[in-house]
Amino acid sequence: MPDPYQVLGVKRDASAEEIKRAYRKLAKAYHPDTNRGDAKAAARFAEANNAYEILGDQAKRKSFDRGEIDAEGKPRAAYSDFSGGGPGFGGGAGPGGFRFDFGHGGGGNPRDMFSDLFRQFEGGPQDPFAAQARRGSGRSGPPPGEDISVETAIPLELVATGGAHRVSLPDGGAVEINVPKGIAAGATMRLKGRGRPSPFGAMPGDALVTIRYQRHPRFTVEGADLRVSVAVPIKDAVIGGAVRVPTLSGEAEMTVPPWTSGGKTLRMRGRGLPLKDGTGDLFVSLDIDLGAPDPEVEGFFRRRPG
Repeated sequence: MPDPYQVLGVKRDASAEEIKRAYRKLAKAYHPDTNRGDAKAAARFAEANNAYEILGDQAKRKSFDRGEIDAEGKPRAAYSDFSGGGPGFGGGAGPGGFRFDFGHGGGGNPRDMFSDLFRQFEGGPQDPFAAQARRGSGRSGPPPGEDISVETAIPLELVATGGAHRVSLPDGGAVEINVPKGIAAGATMRLKGRGRPSPFGAMPGDALVTIRYQRHPRFTVEGADLRVSVAVPIKDAVIGGAVRVPTLSGEAEMTVPPWTSGGKTLRMRGRGLPLKDGTGDLFVSLDIDLGAPDPEVEGFFRRRPG
């Protein structure tokens, strides 16, 4: 792990304010939100967070300067408690006749020394900005409230046009969102400041709203395409004609060719959902409607040979 002073680009006698400014500059430059998919930026951001966790805390900084902890904040293996005062301090003999006492009187457990050392650092940096640094958020000030997740179902007509939609929140409140035209099912919209309040008096968290499609009484969704069934009078199925077909933007006219069998599907291009990959199509399944007795149609079939 690189030297934290070198990571932040400050001198060893830098003030706490200089260290804070240097960290904030790096956190802003390499934050993941502004460097999506950049592995090098993510690594630099992590290094800056680690460096500030050490140098932003006066106790840890002093321990690092004395060589008691390394650049990761871990106790150095060579650091020992020379509690005796001369050769033969206790415990096992080390190089040159020195004895390294990791306990109290030579029989202690080395883990006790490490536990004591870690207890000196409990609590972490007092600067509230450093609490965010440990989580890698890069935000200044006390931590914000938690984000919440919400689902809302929107009608297909709103997907086709975009517009306002009211969302109910877990706390009993509601908020109006502006749904973009062609939003995909499963997409998430972030509502700033509509999450849980911060216990530290900072900004509330955000509400993450996941979009679902309402079940439609007429249309079935297949990606960007829609399917619908339409009844066709038997006369139009035999001799051809025009029928009215429901679409998301109102009824449209579709021509049925002569001698169209029941169950046949016709395509109306561009009448589906306007998703980002393009507008889908509307597939119309034709159901033959015999309707009331019609002497003209009946006579036609009686006169038809074979």
